[in-house]
Amino acid sequence: MTKDWLSCIGNTPLVQLSRLFANERGIAVHAKLEMLNPNGSAKDRPAARMISAALEKGLIGPGSVIIESSSGNMAISLAAICSQLGMRFISVVDPKTTAQNIRIMRAYGAEIELVQQPDPITGEFLPARLNKVKHLVQRIPNSFWPNQYGNENNYLSHRDGTMREIAAELGQVDYVVGGLSTCGTMLGCATFIKEQRLDTKIVAVDAVGSVILGGTKGKRFFPGLGAGIVPPFNQSKFTDYAIQVKEADMAAGCRMLVQHEAILAGPSSGAVIYALKEVLFHEIPDGSVCAVILHDRGERYMDTVYNEEWVAQHLNADLSSFDLHK
Repeated sequence: MTKDWLSCIGNTPLVQLSRLFANERGIAVHAKLEMLNPNGSAKDRPAARMISAALEKGLIGPGSVIIESSSGNMAISLAAICSQLGMRFISVVDPKTTAQNIRIMRAYGAEIELVQQPDPITGEFLPARLNKVKHLVQRIPNSFWPNQYGNENNYLSHRDGTMREIAAELGQVDYVVGGLSTCGTMLGCATFIKEQRLDTKIVAVDAVGSVILGGTKGKRFFPGLGAGIVPPFNQSKFTDYAIQVKEADMAAGCRMLVQHEAILAGPSSGAVIYALKEVLFHEIPDGSVCAVILHDRGERYMDTVYNEEWVAQHLNADLSSFDLHK
């Protein structure tokens, strides 16, 4: 039976990172390869579920205009899904959005609305982007804002998908480690764990310079991890461990992952790897079973994460001297 690619979202592979986490303590680390979703990231899950739910409720249909604020992966997923379903998509971005992500969106037919100035009160681009989205929805007939920051289908896609799949395949899971942006992924995992009364601990990884976990706001280069404001999904305080990672260490984590496991992933995945290997690993009990969520592919970051000159210039780090085999 012929299927379209929308039916291929989810059920991503789970593989053991036996080389990167080789140890004598019996600790097994498995990676959920969300980068193998059709559009290259975990955002395919919530994008598809938000659009599907809106279709079922009659909120949208053929010819609708979908408008969302996104720094990259969510916009790419929505652009592809809207193209497949014959709907117009407008992505509201800011100057930190990479040129490559914008090219990918436009390849799917997305329209780009660039917000040039941050919100005057907070100094952040996200509130300014959200205000732009609301203005466009009011002005454009037959338009709809999925609102990835407040739509329950964001985290429910990970409750019913990501975490359910991990638990079904591994059985016992002691730690699940993943990055934060909207907080949908990890809230979804935490919701499944709570509802199923599992003993699994949630390890939330954020960027230094993000305020999601209560850190001090600062400059950040990488999209997709962290935020300058606390997302609504984080109000429930669902994490057991909270770890902040510097962007230079995210890049180091990416290098460890690709050199040891031949997995080319983005900076949020590098943050997760670094947090587990360099921060948490010595604290967890022998024999633990860990799942790490690798959010997206690395090809979109060849000019940044995987460019040693860029890393040296912007992150003041020399990754060529990073001991990847310690």
